[in-house]
This record gives sequence, C-alpha cells and structure tokens, in this order.
Amino acid sequence: MKRIVLTGGGTAGHVTPNIALIPELKRNGWEIHYIGTKDGIEHSLITGQKDIVYHSIQAGKLRRYLDIKNFTDPFRIAYGIGQSVQLIREIKPKVIFSKGGFVSVPVSVGGFLNRVPVIIHESDITPGLANRISSFFAEIICTTFPETVSEFKENKAVYTGTPIRSELFNGNPDTGRRICGFNHDKPVILIMGGSTGAVAINNCIRNILKKLLHRFQIVHICGRGNIDQSLLGVTGYAQFEYVDKELPHIISLADMVVSRAGANSIHEFLALKKPTLLIPIPLTASRGDQIMNAKSFEQKGYSKVLLQEDMTEDTLYLAILDLYSKRHQYINSMKQEDHGLGIQKIIEIINRYA
Repeated sequence: MKRIVLTGGGTAGHVTPNIALIPELKRNGWEIHYIGTKDGIEHSLITGQKDIVYHSIQAGKLRRYLDIKNFTDPFRIAYGIGQSVQLIREIKPKVIFSKGGFVSVPVSVGGFLNRVPVIIHESDITPGLANRISSFFAEIICTTFPETVSEFKENKAVYTGTPIRSELFNGNPDTGRRICGFNHDKPVILIMGGSTGAVAINNCIRNILKKLLHRFQIVHICGRGNIDQSLLGVTGYAQFEYVDKELPHIISLADMVVSRAGANSIHEFLALKKPTLLIPIPLTASRGDQIMNAKSFEQKGYSKVLLQEDMTEDTLYLAILDLYSKRHQYINSMKQEDHGLGIQKIIEIINRYA
C-alpha cells in the first residue's frame, strides 16, 4: 500500500486541513502516518482519527522575538530532525504533506534528506516562519490565497485553495436549533474566536447581549474556561466552550458569523456562503496575518471587517446590524466562484508527486 506522511501542529489551524484531506486520501488508497509532537494539539486531534499511525518527535518553536528558549530550542529542532530522518526511513512514504507549524520543519528536512517529495500548504496570505524555512526543502507550495503565490521564489507555489472538511456541508439547521434550544422567530448569529476563544470579542458581545437579543438569537463558542455562569439559561443565548460534531449543524443554522480571521475558518465560512464580520487579532498580539486575511476578504466583498482597536460596544453593534442588512450582497459575492475544490486540487498534486 502506498504511504503518506502528514505533519503540522501547534494550533488547530495547522491540523484541521489535514483532517479534511484524510477521508479522500483513504478513498485513494493511502496508508496515512502523522508526525507531530507528544503534547501538541495535533496529538489530541489526530489520535481520535481511525486508521492513522501517529508518531511523536521533539520540536522547538521558531520565534522572531527575544526569549531564553531561543537558546535551547535549536537543540530540540536538531534532535527532531534526527528523529524525523529515522522515522521517514522506516515508514518509507511516497510523499510528505506539511501544513506548517514548528513541528513541520524537522519533518520537511527529514523528508528532503531521505529524498521524499515534500508538499507544503500555506494558509495565510503571508507565509509563517516555519513554512518559509520548510519551503527550501519542498517540491511545491500550495496556497490558500492567490496573493500568496508571489511570496515564494523559483515558481514553487501554486494556488489551490484550502481543504474544507466535507462534514461541514452536511449540517442540518433543525438539528442546530435543537442543540442550541432556539426557535424560528429570530435570525441566528454565530460568535466564535478560534480554537481558544477571543476574550476581547467575548466581553464586548456580552456587554451588548441584551440589545442583540431583541433582534437575534446568539450561539457563542467562547473557548475553554470562558463560559459566563451568570448568563446560563438566558433565552436565545447558547454558550459552548468548544464544539466538534455539532459544528456543521450550528454553522448551517447561522444567518451570519462574527469571527476572528484565521485563514481556515474564514474559508470554511466562504465555502458555506456565510456573511461574516471579521475581527482579526491585532498587531500587538500577532504578526498581522489575520489583518491581511481580513482585508483580502473585505476587498473581494466576502466579509465586513472591524479592527479590534476600533471595536467598542457601539461600533460592534452597528457593524453587526450593517452586515445583517447587507447579507444578501455578501452572499452574492461569495457565489461568484466555487471555493470548495481545495481537496481535489491538493489530492491531484499529492498523486502527481508521489
């Protein structure tokens, strides 16, 4: 049986596109191995998948800022490269597919040293440091945004879009309504801030919750440890720390979404034609990738953007009302192109390089 190694981790965004590829890889007859860290989010997300062999390696985080761990993590990276070289030699994969994150660097180097083709996928408009380094060892880089192709030299990059989990297209709004305890009387807003939530968005939403509930029902995925106990039982407001199997039904129920601007999430909303208010992580807490993602979507007419530094109770409330009033315009813009073909394009590339 032909074998493939998947890698990527550190955040859910470096894992969920791999999860989206898994069913199609299995249908194509691939035996799937995954290389990640022992304690990373990739371990918990992948070990729940059937018929996938998981391998753990050491990995050091690549930082652009001063930190004492910058002196120790290079040794962890070097050790992880040695582990990857040995693992790949034993697995004998036809190809390696990397979604980025710090764990992917040793695996990409290990693949290169074993002469195994390495394919990288970059989610954001501007590549992260791990993918910039890994690109030197890759045959080709797939990109989520067309703008990203020019970020890589030697004609290595190709625009494919991103893999979208097929189960997201199978949501049932009536099931979502039962999960949330909602009725048919008011439209539904989905609030989410990524896999760990977003405290600034959570707090602002709750400060205007009473006003919002006059017009909408709110389902709020607020992140682990962020449930507000004082709001339990409020009619029309459903809180969840995290959702998994329920997510397709909840998204199908939503008339609009308020979200951070992580590349994977916003492309899922795009594929599902959900009008979205994007509030990207500010520059004070990131390298600015979400801001660029959001601006790209705004320019194409897919989403409305509210910068966190401009977010107040009033601006957030008015932005939500404006998005809802113009929701059909955003939906029409999103319908201009089929954004759900990422899996097929990437599988074609995997098969070609294998």
